Amino acid sequence: MSNITLSIGGRSYTVACAEGEENHVRSLGSMINTKVSSMGDMSGQAETRMLLFAALLLADELHEANNQPRNSPAAAPANGEPSPEVAGMLAQLASRLENLAERLES
Repeated sequence: MSNITLSIGGRSYTVACAEGEENHVRSLGSMINTKVSSMGDMSGQAETRMLLFAALLLADELHEANNQPRNSPAAAPANGEPSPEVAGMLAQLASRLENLAERLES
């Protein structure tokens, strides 16, 4: 396991990740930081609430991407379920968000 530090919303968070996943997790952290930054001044909000809003915005973007026309690589199959690739990415993101939330709460 590796520990990396992410800067999100002007705050630093140290998170653990698998060896070799450091750059990927940093990239995900950068995406979250971009969302937090786009939300404007949330200085009166708790960290958990701020991260929840960022996660909701990212989930909405993913939902929109899954509902693109079928010829799009990220499109959802006809049954409405995300593709296996998207489902895997969602599971990884959910796991990482849960780990981050646990660290914030402790």
